[in-house]
Amino acid sequence: MIKKILFLLSVCSVVFCTNIACAEDDLSFDNFAIVEDEDSDMITENVALNPGASVVDVKQFDIAGVMLGMHYDELNNLFFNGNSLYTPTKKNNTVYTINKEWKYNLDYECRQNNIFVPAKLEKCIYSLAQSRGLLYVSEIHLERTSTGETIDVYLTSNASDNVVWKVVYNNDVNYTEGEHEKFENIREKKILSFWQGVLDKYGEPNSDEDKWISSENPYEPMMQAYYGQLVLTDNGLNAFDVSENIQKARENFQAKPYAF
Repeated sequence: MIKKILFLLSVCSVVFCTNIACAEDDLSFDNFAIVEDEDSDMITENVALNPGASVVDVKQFDIAGVMLGMHYDELNNLFFNGNSLYTPTKKNNTVYTINKEWKYNLDYECRQNNIFVPAKLEKCIYSLAQSRGLLYVSEIHLERTSTGETIDVYLTSNASDNVVWKVVYNNDVNYTEGEHEKFENIREKKILSFWQGVLDKYGEPNSDEDKWISSENPYEPMMQAYYGQLVLTDNGLNAFDVSENIQKARENFQAKPYAF
């Protein structure tokens, strides 16, 4: 069974434009995608140590060199210079996101300046978001074309320094060409080889049969293995980032100067 939990996250204000005219600046994000974040489910499953097991420092784990807490600039240097086994995917390798609450703030601000045409309104919103540090790199997608392996990296907003909070690695060990006995045999051998490589690199799981946990708090860094997949997460960092953006968006809402 393979789980994929795709979150697009939050943001934080850094610098403010003094004039709505900054929305007229041209945006150029060739080969990039810009998306609005989705509502994030912060519920996590309980975790417990196996009998006799001890905690491990999951924050020091890496997947092809990607570690939790790495800054976007480090990822950029690691994978966008052509010297890595993994390279950015050909399309939409970099995803920019604006937090929904911040987007609502900017929508209101642009409308207060008589911008209503949908295309111009969207341009106003994203231009303001870019100039204020509210548009941030939320995802980086990588591939190793020779083996078909992929890595999806998810980052926090600028409110949390735009660092990695989740890494999802995938390969094809769970897939074969058909249902014949020979294909099933090949699939089993591929899975066994993958699991042996996982155990050699990370050691035995210390929670259930497939989890490495830093503590029994599910908001601490952890890693989980599936057939052909590894998921490295720091749910605590994600939750902190979301709450920071909700609070800051409310504090920085550009309300009218009511006087009473």
